[in-house]
Amino acid sequence: MAPPKENVSLLFKLYCLTVMTLVAATYTVALRYTRTTETTLYFSTTAVCVTEVIKLFLSLGILAKETGSPGRLLTSLKENVLRSPKELLKLSVPSVVYAIQNNMAFLALSNLDAAVYQVTYQLKIPCTALCTVLMLNRSLSKLQWFSVFMLCGGVTLVQWKPAQATKVQVEQNPLIGFGAIAIAVLCSGFAGVYFEKVLKSSDTSLWVRNIQMYLSGIVVTLIGVYMSDAAQVMEKGFFYGYTRYVWFVIFLSSVGGLYTSVVVKYTDNIMKGFSAAAAIVLSTIASVLLFGLQITAMFSLGALLVCVSIYLYGLPRQDTTKVQLTETKVPKENLLNV
Repeated sequence: MAPPKENVSLLFKLYCLTVMTLVAATYTVALRYTRTTETTLYFSTTAVCVTEVIKLFLSLGILAKETGSPGRLLTSLKENVLRSPKELLKLSVPSVVYAIQNNMAFLALSNLDAAVYQVTYQLKIPCTALCTVLMLNRSLSKLQWFSVFMLCGGVTLVQWKPAQATKVQVEQNPLIGFGAIAIAVLCSGFAGVYFEKVLKSSDTSLWVRNIQMYLSGIVVTLIGVYMSDAAQVMEKGFFYGYTRYVWFVIFLSSVGGLYTSVVVKYTDNIMKGFSAAAAIVLSTIASVLLFGLQITAMFSLGALLVCVSIYLYGLPRQDTTKVQLTETKVPKENLLNV
C-alpha cells in the first residue's frame, strides 16, 4: 500500500506546482494586458483590496474544512481573532508590506513587459536569502551565494538592452517600472521571511494565520484606496473600469497566493525553482505572441542565467557534520572492540 501513497503524494506536488506555474505566468501577462491595452483604466488599489477579501473567504472555507464543523470553526475564530488582538497586530506588519508589494506589481507591469518583469522579479531570491540570514540566523552554502550573484548578473543582462514590445500603445517609463520592481522585491523578501518566522513561532494553523493577515490586509488596503484614489472612487465608483479580464487577474492573484502557501509547505526548493523558470519561459512566449516582444540576445542570455541560478540555489546542501561524526566514531568503536 505504500507505493500508491507515494505516487499520490508526488502527483499532488506536481499538480500544485503546475497550477502555481500557470497562475504565475498567466497573472503577469493578464495584468500587463489590463494595464496597457484596455481603454478604461481601473483603480489598482481597489483591485488589491478585492483580492484580500477573496483570499479571506477562501481561507475561511479551507479552515472550515480543516476544523470539520461550524462550531469548531467559530471557536477557532473567537480564540485566534476576537480574543487575540496582539496576533492581529503582529500580522498587520506583513499585511502592510504585501499591500505595498501588490500595488508595486501593478505599477511595474504598467511600465514593463511581462517577460522582463518576470525575470527581474526573481531578485526576490537574493533579497529573501539576505533576510533569512539576518532574521532567522541561517547560513547559505557557497553554491547558493554563487547562484545569487549569477542571478543578479542575469537580471543585469536583461536590463542592459531591454526587450521592446511593439504592440503596446500606452506611454511607459522603464525607470518607474524597475523602481517599482525594486520596492516589490524588498517587500517580498522581508514579508516572506517575517511570515515564516511568525508561522514557526507557534503551532497555529497556516490558514488561521492567513485569516489574521488578510483581515489586517483588508483594513490596510482600504486605507490605501482612501489615500490614493478617494476622490475618483467616490466620483466613478469602487469597481470603475472592471471588466472580465480584471476579475480574471484578481482571481489569479487570490488563488496564486493560496497555492504558493501549499507549495511552500509540501514541495522543495528545486521543484519551486523549476516552477519559477517555467513561468519565465511561458511569460516570454506569451509576450512575444500578445505584445510583439522583440527578444534580444542579451535578454535570452540573461533569462538563461536566471533560470540556471534558480536551479542551483535550490539544490540540497550536503550535510558534512554527520559524515564527520561517523568518521570520528568509527575508530573509537574499533578500539573498544579490540
